[in-house]
Amino acid sequence: MKAIFERTKNIAVIGMSKNPEKSAYSIPAYMKSVGYNVIPVNPTTNEIEGVKCYATLAEVPEHIDLVSVFRPSKDCEEIARQVIERHNSKGDVTTLWLQSGITNTEAKQMAVVAGIDFVEDRCFFIEHKYAFHK
Repeated sequence: MKAIFERTKNIAVIGMSKNPEKSAYSIPAYMKSVGYNVIPVNPTTNEIEGVKCYATLAEVPEHIDLVSVFRPSKDCEEIARQVIERHNSKGDVTTLWLQSGITNTEAKQMAVVAGIDFVEDRCFFIEHKYAFHK
């Protein structure tokens, strides 16, 4: 995990929330606080915390290293397809990360076959804290 964190600079967060009460807000806020560039992806809003929010992953102009997912498990196959498309067309996205409670076997198989690191059912905050503050 530590290698993933160290090579990551830009994180696209699919399902990022404007609501400070939700983990889809607080975990991206933590990512930002430890130095990552966080790119919100949520079709229901134009910006979060003053940062432009994109409706889809394909619309993000910046290079993306990691895609963090706060969406239901059933949505993850389509998200994996979008990540693979972006990986193949732009040469970015080396990691697909499904947050705690989110799993999808098909998405995992798709990502692994495409050469993308895959993490599921893990909290970025907890894993990052553990990797750097044992």
